[in-house]
Amino acid sequence: MPLVMAPMGETVNIKKVTGKDEIRTHLANLGFVEGAEVVVISELDGNMICNVKGARVALSKGMASRIMI
Repeated sequence: MPLVMAPMGETVNIKKVTGKDEIRTHLANLGFVEGAEVVVISELDGNMICNVKGARVALSKGMASRIMI
């Protein structure tokens, strides 16, 4: 299930990050790696603000759909 479908306020674990190497590297630099815990803080039109590894990160709908939970 992609991160865009995650319930707000619930802690979920990342199972897999898909996409091209450059996209996976960019998401890994932001903290979105396999096994990391993510909490969706807010969502507006599919764009999300997430808490990952103690930092708040904004993701577009397209980027969030590449993160499987």
